[in-house]
Amino acid sequence: MNYQISYHLEIKKDISGIPKNIKTRIKKAIENRLLSDPIRYGVPLRRSLQGYRKLRVGNYRVIYKIEGNDIIVLKIGHRKEVYDKPITQRGLVSKVESNNKTSNNSLPRF
Repeated sequence: MNYQISYHLEIKKDISGIPKNIKTRIKKAIENRLLSDPIRYGVPLRRSLQGYRKLRVGNYRVIYKIEGNDIIVLKIGHRKEVYDKPITQRGLVSKVESNNKTSNNSLPRF
């Protein structure tokens, strides 16, 4: 199945404080694992985050939701703080920036 990835507009703020080598690892994980099989590589979240999934990249987590062929990345952050602020409020469709799978720059520019 071909998936398309979209990023919440606040992702740019999320990744601004992440070291460059970790950003590269996260980008590769999204391109290689998440786009190939988001169900296999992601773990479902529970309780108030039911319906969302997480992708583990070292000590960092990519929180996303699958809607048909679309993967919406809602938050990227360190495992200790990625769950602190309500992720469910970020799920607004009007605040999503889309990228095509075939583009070379899958992650928002950082």
